[in-house]
Amino acid sequence: MKKQFQCIFNSLIWLSLLTSSACQPSELEQDRPVNFVIIFCDDLGYGDTGPYGNTVHKTPHLNRMAEEGVLLADFYSSSGLCTPSRSSLMTGCYAQRIDMDVNARPFGSVGRQVLFPRAKKGLHPAEVTIAELLKDQGYVTGCIGKWHLGDQPQFLPTRRGFDYYYGIPYSNDMNRDFCPLPLMRGEEVIEAPVDQTTLTRRYTEAALDFLERSKEEPFLLYFPHSMPHNPLFAGAEFRGKSDNGIYGDVIEEIDWSVGQILDFLRANDLDRNTMVFFTSDNGAAPSFGGSNQPLAGWKGSTMEGGQRVPAIFWWPGKLVPNKVEGVMATMMDLFPTLAHLTNSALPDDRILDGHNIWPLLIGEQTTSPYDYFYYFQLEQLMAIRQGDWKLHLPLDSMYGRWHRGDIVKGRPGALYNLREDVSESINRMDDHPDLVRALLDQAEKVRQELGDIDIPGTAVRPAAIIENPTARLLPED
Repeated sequence: MKKQFQCIFNSLIWLSLLTSSACQPSELEQDRPVNFVIIFCDDLGYGDTGPYGNTVHKTPHLNRMAEEGVLLADFYSSSGLCTPSRSSLMTGCYAQRIDMDVNARPFGSVGRQVLFPRAKKGLHPAEVTIAELLKDQGYVTGCIGKWHLGDQPQFLPTRRGFDYYYGIPYSNDMNRDFCPLPLMRGEEVIEAPVDQTTLTRRYTEAALDFLERSKEEPFLLYFPHSMPHNPLFAGAEFRGKSDNGIYGDVIEEIDWSVGQILDFLRANDLDRNTMVFFTSDNGAAPSFGGSNQPLAGWKGSTMEGGQRVPAIFWWPGKLVPNKVEGVMATMMDLFPTLAHLTNSALPDDRILDGHNIWPLLIGEQTTSPYDYFYYFQLEQLMAIRQGDWKLHLPLDSMYGRWHRGDIVKGRPGALYNLREDVSESINRMDDHPDLVRALLDQAEKVRQELGDIDIPGTAVRPAAIIENPTARLLPED
């Protein structure tokens, strides 16, 4: 892949942390309820957009969004794979805590991977989603795009707090003979297989229609794009227009889509009471044209490139513009943050792993709310972070090819200082034996709590399992 990025990007990020403005944002008090738009890409890399140093992909709308908002340089998905990261966004929990880290296949065997068509597994009805949280506050809720938390009727967005759903129920490569990739409206298949060359445009049109219909009420729009997950498709207006092949075409069409949403909010005087959040479910996959620079690793790994993702918050008048924040936060924080902004009570009968990061976004908090952050690959604890230090755990055995779940010979450990060495290239284990021992002790506690290979976990809440999943019905001719 052609050399695309500024070599000094990492240095500029950390320099900006030292020089960013300390001015205070507006108070949260306002006359109208706050609306929320969550734009969630699939396999978008840390280094794929202009705000994160890309000089090849043209992303003017994301550039402006970052200039008018807060960019998080140290933000994590809870997983390097689709289903677990989405379950964490919806619930504020590690996927391991809610048993959404591995798949139960439709024919009885356990597959150590994401949910596939006709999966027996889905998010448990007892888990509270962001949509359900806000519906209790009178919000209109819409989900437009890729769901991937179960394709059976009881697992669909319309059963999990969303008033409206338009999209595909799982990844865009899951175009099986018995179930061509379906486009759904509500719980009805309206096209199969879906024409993916028009998907980003049609998602955007549906999102604008939802906003138009909902603009007089408080609303939540969850907009999970299907791409740049492979296979890649771009609309006719964007195909062949970028300087990075089809991958760049896809990124630039997503940027156009972001611009359509922001322009609608500005034109309808909704920008001052709408918070927009842009992120990705995990890092870019290898070989398709994406980049996680300056991070090492790819989708599916627990290197930084697998789980550290772009994250931009936009809310004119409430957030300090053009702010780069280097304090660690995660996707699990969105649930408690939205609860805070809507005065919603968090569930008090269960453990949540995320934190309210509103104080971080407005500059009132300067340290991470996390004592530790845990990196899981499927159900196995692979690494642990404390402050700037990240320990890749020494393992006797580990998952090899993540998409098959093979158990292979393990690896030695490695300790990195992410503040000084974000590319994870200098192993400091021999320099800090006491820190390594302390992190190994903490890792053992987490294994007992959230589980690991052959360890069930003492604080794991079960997912829902159905015995006889049905094929998704095709639309009538």
